Amino acid sequence: MAPGRSAIGVDIGGTHIRAARVSEAGAILAITRTASARDPERALDAVIAAIRAVDADDAAAIGIGVPGRVDAATGAVLSGGYVDLSGVALRARIEALFGRPVAIDNDCGMALVAEAAVGAARGLRNVVMLTIGTGIGGALMEGGRLLRGRRTAGQLGHLVVETEGRPCVCGKRGCVETTSSGTALGRLIAGAGLAAGTTAAELRRRAEAGDPAATGVLRAWALPLRAAIDSLAAALDPDIVLLGGGLGAEAAAAVAALPAQPSWYPCRIAAAALGDEAGVIGAAHAALDRSAPLAAGSPPAAIGRSASAAAGSPPAAIPARAAGATAPRPKRAVLVNGVPASGKSGVARALAERTGWPVLALDVIKNPFLERIEGVDRPFNRLLGQASYAAIFATIGAAPPGSTFIVDAWFGFQPEAVLDAHIATAGLDQVAEIWCHAPPDTVAERYRSRAAARLPGHPGAAYADELRLLAARATPLGRGPLIAVDTTTPLDAGRLADWLTEMGF
Repeated sequence: MAPGRSAIGVDIGGTHIRAARVSEAGAILAITRTASARDPERALDAVIAAIRAVDADDAAAIGIGVPGRVDAATGAVLSGGYVDLSGVALRARIEALFGRPVAIDNDCGMALVAEAAVGAARGLRNVVMLTIGTGIGGALMEGGRLLRGRRTAGQLGHLVVETEGRPCVCGKRGCVETTSSGTALGRLIAGAGLAAGTTAAELRRRAEAGDPAATGVLRAWALPLRAAIDSLAAALDPDIVLLGGGLGAEAAAAVAALPAQPSWYPCRIAAAALGDEAGVIGAAHAALDRSAPLAAGSPPAAIGRSASAAAGSPPAAIPARAAGATAPRPKRAVLVNGVPASGKSGVARALAERTGWPVLALDVIKNPFLERIEGVDRPFNRLLGQASYAAIFATIGAAPPGSTFIVDAWFGFQPEAVLDAHIATAGLDQVAEIWCHAPPDTVAERYRSRAAARLPGHPGAAYADELRLLAARATPLGRGPLIAVDTTTPLDAGRLADWLTEMGF
């Protein structure tokens, strides 16, 4: 591909239509959003207006992600859901109007292309993705390529989870789209007597504070979704299941909050990293692939892979590096993990003194605010901890390639899906975990002895009994290489540093 080109990506959703001009490196150069419409001609008019709003001379092609079944080979829309464009000659009309090649595919397939290239599935080859929005979209990647079946594999929103459930637009009953989409969440909120307009994020905050109505709504929303994911895990054995779309992060958190169920088919579930921008980035990338001139005798490049990728190689980033280019230095983080009073901060400081790597710690970020804000209670302290958690990874994300950080936190205070999203958005290439532990009674006594010196908002000495139970059941994250440290014994920071060197740090 010639340098300096861009493409326009369009993502058609049930609520909004987004369009963006995207560089070959995956950077969004211009973006717009407009209301969607169920009427096909009105939706097409909105797509045309959105393309015009971001168009530029260097835009070489147009990609469009469409809800519903799409024959990617021909660009024909075979059926739709909330926005049904099956009666519209979409590719022909857009190509005739703008005079550029147009790639059309399922909207979730476009989002998965982006996540595999530069998002939460980067470097992974077997991925399932569901997009949670007005409806539920789906896409499958096997061996680094989108799985098509005969033409339209991946309609995951129409997995049946309730055989006697609500009618679905596809003609069946009880599809997961009818139980776990944004539309379904709205029905559950209304059925629980909660205020119209209550958001998923607000439900999560209320559930964490012990609100039974919010907890019940989230549970009813997430259980059928997990049933669908469990079936996909058993059938496909993926590296990861991504939840994207406007409600992807909240859906991932709601699933993570459900009671654990032992299974033969464990599967990592994570929020997608690119949010609402995944669809437009993937559509633009697919458009550039479609418009790229091919060498004589070369087969067409699969969506989401470099045209020159060797068989068996992972999905290419956007764009693939030129031959001979210097690979970027990896960005890394050492996650020093453990419950409160487990001794993790001492381990983090000792490792920093040994290596020179900076420490980012929850309390270090949070405490200056606690010192200045009056009337802080435990829920506010928790909210501030969540913001500090995000700030840590935002700081890492702003750092240059080659940076290494030590992150000191009890990572179990947030769902693992939140951590996975933070790791992805921070651009971390490698993580290792140091699990700090001590006997539960020791942890409780440590906390009790220092409780009076902690700032307002932290739990008092009475929390020690609760902490004892937490210490007894807490487990490591299992993200990357793992080493355990018993903090009741003398610390050998040199051994930790040597271990990290062996792990490639």
